[in-house]
Amino acid sequence: MSNYWRQGLLANNPGLIQLLGLCPLLAISNTLVNALGLGIATLLTVLLTNTAVSLLRPFLYHAIRIPVFVIIIAGLVTMIERLMEAWLFDLHQTLGIFVPLIVTNCLILARAEAFASRQRLPAAMLDGLTMGCGFLLALTLLGSIRELLGHGSLLRDSQLLFGTASPDLTLQLTPEHYQFLLFSLPPGAFLLLGLLVAGLRWWLNDTNTVTAKDHNQEPTAEISG
Repeated sequence: MSNYWRQGLLANNPGLIQLLGLCPLLAISNTLVNALGLGIATLLTVLLTNTAVSLLRPFLYHAIRIPVFVIIIAGLVTMIERLMEAWLFDLHQTLGIFVPLIVTNCLILARAEAFASRQRLPAAMLDGLTMGCGFLLALTLLGSIRELLGHGSLLRDSQLLFGTASPDLTLQLTPEHYQFLLFSLPPGAFLLLGLLVAGLRWWLNDTNTVTAKDHNQEPTAEISG
């Protein structure tokens, strides 16, 4: 199980290693709340799609599997969008077209085809959960950094996600008039994503190098007098 989490969150992270779903990753991650909203919706879609595909795999004809996967994904995204429209209307309006565009996220179809269609239900669900959490992590990191550098705040417009009845959770770390426009726009998102990708790859390579050295190190023999 720990290997699934390591693959999903770090070694095979969908957003930072596989570079899947870059359109919403860059476009909607201008605030932490927006990133969390889209990330949770994508996580639910990956998890439910993997579950449905794994359950249906004994009945699927190989030649029509891709259209069936797309229909499953589209149905689930429509359901999630209707729920968001009913319960989180303001957030739904803010995210706009990027909620229905979850259907086109390569991550979801890739996991359905490469993993869920070949595995039993527990493994497929765990893969969907870990890969979805990996994409959510990438969105959360990018959204947090962009909001912090662009507006000097965290959880701006928190009522969009937690409801108007919830207390204001915004952390304003700079004067309210502060704004660094670069990080609120797509060029800043590209720059920060590149730094995150480079940092994660460097850390993974460094960790793998240290692990390989530890495995290759010969044990020293103890000499007793």
